[in-house]
Amino acid sequence: MDLIIDVLLDCIKDTLTLVPFLFATYLVMETIEHSSNGKAEQLIRSAGAAGPAVGGLLGAVPQCGISAMAGTLYAGRIITAGTLVAVILSTSDELIPVFLAHQKPVGSLIAIVVTKVVIGIVVGFAADAVLRALHRTGDGHPHIRELCERAHCHCGDIEVESEPSHSDSRVHDHAHDHVHFQQGSRWKSILRCALTHTLQVTAFIFVITFAFGLVIEGIGHDVLASFLTSQPVLASFLAALIGLIPNCGASVAIAELYLEGTLAAGPMLSGLLVSGGMGLLVLFRTNADMRQNVIIAAFIYVVGVLFGMLATALGVVF
Repeated sequence: MDLIIDVLLDCIKDTLTLVPFLFATYLVMETIEHSSNGKAEQLIRSAGAAGPAVGGLLGAVPQCGISAMAGTLYAGRIITAGTLVAVILSTSDELIPVFLAHQKPVGSLIAIVVTKVVIGIVVGFAADAVLRALHRTGDGHPHIRELCERAHCHCGDIEVESEPSHSDSRVHDHAHDHVHFQQGSRWKSILRCALTHTLQVTAFIFVITFAFGLVIEGIGHDVLASFLTSQPVLASFLAALIGLIPNCGASVAIAELYLEGTLAAGPMLSGLLVSGGMGLLVLFRTNADMRQNVIIAAFIYVVGVLFGMLATALGVVF
């Protein structure tokens, strides 16, 4: 019972930290969807090429909410696939707090974070370049309305009205007041839709993270350590597999095992590259194309394993 309570409290804490990020993300997306002019959409499209660089840097922020935002934004086609990949690969999640708690050299921590950021940015740009060459980048327009339709939140019912022009001052004043009323109603509807999406995704995350939290705690730290050290050749594959678990405990376990000397630098890098917080979990919840979700997750896994094995071959030490 104590184990269940501990996992439940950790799950509540981890889930609640995501709520502000998710709500802010959906608020921006709903505003873009129902904007009366196309400037917001045009700005996003023009900034898309630099997305992996921005995403890679943002991923270094020690908050798994960043990757959750990225998963949602990609589902609405606000950001590119390369940007999503860059964010997940560079996400530090619980790495920084664990290192600081153990009072380890800051230089080692910085080296790991910078390595993850660089890998995320490079792989993100490469992924976008390949997709552009294959003409698989989509139509270049946000697809936020599809998210609303799947969530059944009736966000598509929000109407945008432009202010009419009238020569008669009394008619103009009446029209002006009408527009202000419509705008106030529109913003209330946008807030309602953003809140609806946030609550739906938060509930999904809570259930899944609670289930995986029980699995991780049930397996135990010692079993994980034995699991990773019993197959040193396959350690990168195994560590990356653990990193795929959508729970902050995965990155904590990998960092702890590395600091204890149980896990070498290469497998540690594999696990932490793949351990992208809640990004993939949110992606699977919000993006309707399951085949696409599986491909992205598999791609991130392969990238993590390859760079971990490369670090091992080069004798990299952080």
